[in-house]
Amino acid sequence: MYGSNAYNTYKNNSVNYASKEQLLLMLVEGAVKFAKIARQAIADKDITKAHENIVKTENIYYELMATLDVTKGGEWAQKLMSVYEFIVRRLTEANLKKDIKIMDEVIPLIEDIRDTWTEAYKISKTNK
Repeated sequence: MYGSNAYNTYKNNSVNYASKEQLLLMLVEGAVKFAKIARQAIADKDITKAHENIVKTENIYYELMATLDVTKGGEWAQKLMSVYEFIVRRLTEANLKKDIKIMDEVIPLIEDIRDTWTEAYKISKTNK
């Protein structure tokens, strides 16, 4: 019991004291995790678990969309917004149909987003 309380305290502190960049990385890592859990739940015919994890993934992308400043980011940000919107549309369709093929299509995109932000974070740290 003590171990789980210590872990929860650590987890809460890691979020509370994370930089904006670190929070972004946590979000995109979470999107990968939840999408993969949802995919496995579809394979296992666990409809509730699939739905819950697809919704978690969608919510992460809604947050990413809400915080993406397209006016400052210009064309690059507009293209990224289009990718985010595509991912959300496909996740919605995968959720409605419980379609593993759609998840297989979208998970690599979600992983690419994570990898891109992780690389951008590394570059920004070396340039400071």
